[in-house]
Amino acid sequence: MTKLSVVVPCYNEEAVIDSFDTEIRRVLDALPVDYEVCYVDDGSRDGTLGRLRAIAARHGEQTRYVSFSRNFGKEAGMLAGLREATGDAVVIMDADLQHPPELIGKMLDLYALGHDQIIARRNREGDKKVRSALSSLYYRAVNSWVDVELTDGVGDFRLLSRQAVDALLSLPEYNRFSKGLFSWVGFDTVTFDYQNAQREAGETKWRFGALLNYAMDGLISFNNRPLRAAIWTGAILTALGALYTLWIVIAALTTGIKTPGYTTLVAIIVGLGGVQMTMLGLIGEYIGRIYYETKRRPHFLVKESHGAEARTGAALSAPAETDAR
Repeated sequence: MTKLSVVVPCYNEEAVIDSFDTEIRRVLDALPVDYEVCYVDDGSRDGTLGRLRAIAARHGEQTRYVSFSRNFGKEAGMLAGLREATGDAVVIMDADLQHPPELIGKMLDLYALGHDQIIARRNREGDKKVRSALSSLYYRAVNSWVDVELTDGVGDFRLLSRQAVDALLSLPEYNRFSKGLFSWVGFDTVTFDYQNAQREAGETKWRFGALLNYAMDGLISFNNRPLRAAIWTGAILTALGALYTLWIVIAALTTGIKTPGYTTLVAIIVGLGGVQMTMLGLIGEYIGRIYYETKRRPHFLVKESHGAEARTGAALSAPAETDAR
């Protein structure tokens, strides 16, 4: 019988975690699988950890959880969950019930056909029109840059075979962009659509600033084309500057020296200064990523866990192991 692991990153999900746990077990109990639910508390500041302790006490071996020493971000949460999962297949989903648990049965049917990645792609019904338009524009733009394909509406909600999970865990980089990593590892992949669902309770963690930073990660994590663009922009500006200098010299020789235009001078200085600062910031972003990669710090630190295996602690300097209380 197939063993299924469900990985659930959590951050301040006290209001919904009990409803999610009840619903996910109702669905999994009806499926012909052995299962475990692996929760990852990403340094929540509410009572999420307390609720996970209670869930673990009720359901014993079918529940695992790890709790971070602070908030390390969803990428670290998914990585911890994948390291913790022991199943033949692993489903990644959010705790807010925007990822319908009923779809796991369909994922398992497709998994039985031999697919390694079964991706649930949501439509954008119910989203704000401006946000939907910007998202579609972003994906069209970013796919012309990056070396992997990113699909609009595709998130982290998916089933992965053990082979795909092991491939993801073999990638050592510190700066992780899972959407790109899922696409990069490849394997036999199938996608199906589902109706967009609203959050059951609590508040979204994806504010505009977080989405903007995430979009930037997607742009520069899987290519060096922005650096190439910086080179070409510099070359074009240098050529234009040379032509402008030649034009001034010719004008001075033919018509004499005139008083330089203040407006033109200021516009050139401001324009070139803006381009230079943008390029320096771009180069600095890549250097910053190299800086973090060379530090080789762990992706997360665990302060408490239940049912944790040694491989989770392998990435930590001082892993913690405690029983549910």
